[in-house]
Amino acid sequence: MLEPSPGEVFLDGTTGAGGHAAEIAGRIGPGGLLVCADEDPSMLAVAAEKLARFPWVRAVRTDFSDFASLREAAGGRRFDGMLLDLGISSLQLDDPSRGFSFREEGPLDMRRDPGGDRPTAAEILRDAREEELADIFYLFGEERFSRRIARAVAERRRGEPIRTTAELARLVAAAIPRRAWPRDIHPATRVFQALRIAVNRELSSLEAFLDGFPEHLSPGGRVAVISFHSLEDRLVKTAFRRLGRAEKGESAAFRVLTRKPVVPTEQERRENPRARSAKLRAARKALSEEEST
Repeated sequence: MLEPSPGEVFLDGTTGAGGHAAEIAGRIGPGGLLVCADEDPSMLAVAAEKLARFPWVRAVRTDFSDFASLREAAGGRRFDGMLLDLGISSLQLDDPSRGFSFREEGPLDMRRDPGGDRPTAAEILRDAREEELADIFYLFGEERFSRRIARAVAERRRGEPIRTTAELARLVAAAIPRRAWPRDIHPATRVFQALRIAVNRELSSLEAFLDGFPEHLSPGGRVAVISFHSLEDRLVKTAFRRLGRAEKGESAAFRVLTRKPVVPTEQERRENPRARSAKLRAARKALSEEEST
């Protein structure tokens, strides 16, 4: 759907370990330019090794909605293609020191940029009002026991703060009735997702990207977004539908390439269980008013 071609300018807004970036860079060739963005300096360092053979790659430590920095890295040019692979990478998830997972005990950090000034997950749990915590768990994690969990956090922190991933996972599990535990995921999964989204302001960044990307995409340019939960996918679907709708007396600015999201095959799910909830949506900007009519 992205169809990277020789000489084109591309954006990988979520570089991670550089897998997608390497595939794109190989297709656009030395006459092209690939801007790789990521907030996490450790991920840019990992990707740099994989991308070292492509001198036409430029790395930028920033959020994918920071179009001013991204266009500067592109020499002012608009992009022929943009890709977002949302969420966090396996390398981040598997590093206990980052605090993204409860599989191993670690500090409750969850910041994509550990050197940034955003509050950590531990600080949000310590400082947010009980009502604010309930809203975070419900809105960002779709956790139906959000109020019970927020109450448990408030009661616990009166004695001592929650400092580690294991402490939080145990507290959440205890707050949810055993009969209501989900069958296929740990009972703390939605709370960890919610905190990660809150810490990194992920939904507001995605909304800013979806509002701003059309003016930074060349005519005929393609955009693809891979999401991993319904909150993200809903935002992408709504934005693409809006752009693909022809207003009265005007042509549609985009053609949606995915009537339904592309999801992993059974084989892909077996080989990479973390991809089981992935949904890919893509759209293409009109070349001209005549094409979109």
